[in-house]
Amino acid sequence: MKAALGRSGDDVIDTAVAVPPTSDVKPQTPVSVPPRRTRFSPSHPLRLWTVGDSLVIVPGESLLRAVAGNRAIDASSKVDGRIATGLERPDVFNWFTDVRNKMRSKDRPGAVVAMFGGNDDHDFMTGLPPGEEIGPFGSPSWTAEYRRRVRTIMDLVTRNGAYLVWIGLPISDDAGQTARFDTINSIVQKEAARRPGRVSYLDTYFYFAGDDGGYAEYIPDSAGRLVKMRADDGVHFERPAGDLIAQGVLHRLGQRFDLTSWRLSAGR
Repeated sequence: MKAALGRSGDDVIDTAVAVPPTSDVKPQTPVSVPPRRTRFSPSHPLRLWTVGDSLVIVPGESLLRAVAGNRAIDASSKVDGRIATGLERPDVFNWFTDVRNKMRSKDRPGAVVAMFGGNDDHDFMTGLPPGEEIGPFGSPSWTAEYRRRVRTIMDLVTRNGAYLVWIGLPISDDAGQTARFDTINSIVQKEAARRPGRVSYLDTYFYFAGDDGGYAEYIPDSAGRLVKMRADDGVHFERPAGDLIAQGVLHRLGQRFDLTSWRLSAGR
């Protein structure tokens, strides 16, 4: 388990939430004109990092496969998906420190694809500010603290110009869990909306909802054939679902970056 979490037996467990200093965070002001698409090429590739809890693993793998033939994207990093982790429990794995360090490194990515929250639908959080207490899941105090953590991840990624695509949590086969996921998604979606041009929220709910709007394990493909999308646990994804999410991510990346025009000049 420790290996899967990226920890060793001698690790010092860091429970602090690494909030960026206020002076380092660029003002999050709405913009009416989308930023110009940054052009990338094989000589100047976009470095991509996919990160999150276990839910990101299958979509992340699909994304790496989808971009493998595009030399304008450096996707050499493996999917950094860690089981049983999230933003609630930095004592299990501290994503705040990990993301901060990655975004400070010499190989920091220009685009990050993240998915958090699958393990965060509980009452308990570690890494609270000194003297602070929170109420149960979804309470005002819980929501304020979780919003702070979501905001922290977003600003750690974007403060130096990187772009973040945050994949929303899917519908679950458990109605109670789906409701809790909706609470988390609402927080993430609102924070993403405050960072136009820097953060894009990818809503996956209706990707995997049936005709009645409820959970569906099988979804018709473009030919009308039913395809198994969800794992037997009712939460995780099968490969076709990962491929579907990856296409959504690629669409968002294509809105922000020019990743294809290099082929025109290369063909001359």
